[in-house]
Amino acid sequence: MLEIAQIELKTASEVARIVPVRQAPNKIRYGTYGDTQLPVADLERMVEAVPPAIAAALQDKRYYFVPLTLGESYPPESNETTLREIDSSKLMIAANFSTELGDTAVCHRNATIDGTDCVFISTRLMQDRFALSFEFYINAGHHFVEAAGVPESFMHLVWAQAEADVRGETSQDAWEQRAKALGSNPGQVIEQSTKRRRPKFWSGKPAPEPAPESRAIDEKVRTEYLEAAFSDAVAIYLLSLTVDFDYSELREREYPLLAAPALAERLRAVAQLFPPSAGHEFSIYYRRNR
Repeated sequence: MLEIAQIELKTASEVARIVPVRQAPNKIRYGTYGDTQLPVADLERMVEAVPPAIAAALQDKRYYFVPLTLGESYPPESNETTLREIDSSKLMIAANFSTELGDTAVCHRNATIDGTDCVFISTRLMQDRFALSFEFYINAGHHFVEAAGVPESFMHLVWAQAEADVRGETSQDAWEQRAKALGSNPGQVIEQSTKRRRPKFWSGKPAPEPAPESRAIDEKVRTEYLEAAFSDAVAIYLLSLTVDFDYSELREREYPLLAAPALAERLRAVAQLFPPSAGHEFSIYYRRNR
């Protein structure tokens, strides 16, 4: 195993300036640095899976795939720095992997370098192509929402599901924001949902009118929820274009996963808005052949 002293560390600014940036056919710009152990063909397919309509909103970003992205100021300092205050002159990138460095690394960091938004993604923290692709697409989904917003048709679909009390969500953020928007406590909602014999599935029908005693809607949090739900749906959709995975692989412990039929409705809505690129296919299977 390589010792830390043998592994070259560079600042994010240095990496961005020395790494040649490639442009995929969909116009996304990206580069690699160090021993990423990421096959070129896999990386190309992952990047090129982003449909041009989504990629167009990401052209001001630069995605760098590196072995390890360390927390700002390595070794760690006592003072705390928020993620919004990342200094690219202190953000360190490791050219290789070691267990010690891996313990201090993060999945990704954003930094503005020479006026360009750069995203450094740690390839060696990911166990497989599924995890790495999802990390990239989660970033791409958030960046797309920041640039383009949420389509009105998607907002109507997701909010109808929420009002119909469809079980679960697609991420911790979306789960918590949905509960807050509806005036609920996320923990209480989880406890109640575990007591149900059968989860409520989205039927595709309009949500029933709220009862007079319905909780007040927090519009600010509602907007944040819809943005989170859309960026999640975009990420999962892009993931489905790259790897074949089982929906249960998205499960996390902190919140119940969105009912599969409801997610299918969201993904179909995204696919209609942004059809797959050439060479990629979008399909949903409810039961695998054994």
